Amino acid sequence: MSPLSQPALIALAIGYFLGAIPFGLLLTRLAGKGDLRAVGSGNIGATNVLRTGSKGLAAVTLLLDALKGTAAVLIAQRWLPGMENFAAAGALIGHLYPVWLRMRGGKGVATFLGVLLPLFWPAGAIYAAVWIAALLLLRISSVAGIAAAASAPLSAAVLGRTDLLPLLAAFALLIIWKHKANIARLRTGTEPRVGAARE
Repeated sequence: MSPLSQPALIALAIGYFLGAIPFGLLLTRLAGKGDLRAVGSGNIGATNVLRTGSKGLAAVTLLLDALKGTAAVLIAQRWLPGMENFAAAGALIGHLYPVWLRMRGGKGVATFLGVLLPLFWPAGAIYAAVWIAALLLLRISSVAGIAAAASAPLSAAVLGRTDLLPLLAAFALLIIWKHKANIARLRTGTEPRVGAARE
């Protein structure tokens, strides 16, 4: 089936509009925390929500950012079988580049986990384990996220899902690209640990 077929475009669009829901921004506004983009790093993800002082909001943001990716893939599996990869791509791109936030979205770590679990759950489990272990050991959110993202294509290759390798490698590269400012700070030794003022 052509990548530009109608089912593929529908799956991509569904994924994009689900992925583009800025849960961190919406939740902090509803909680009276103001504009999340004016806090810490200005990012709309869970790590920056944590900097508002609310662990609960950060946890809910993390969960919802993952679930929107899962929902996109499950919708495609149910109503657009065979188009799951397009839904997954739409969800991640929507989170990274939401049109209503002038393409300034999150960094995609939770949403990548969300799409990965229904696509190939063993790689998703490894992703989550790497993310949590790196965060607990180093307490640097960017390093944990980058390590988790890099684990996905490696897991797919090792576990025999080479059909997913191009997609997951592209997702990992997108997430690494979104962390370019963090990588620059890591090189200079100025990247803060979790709980500091910037991401």
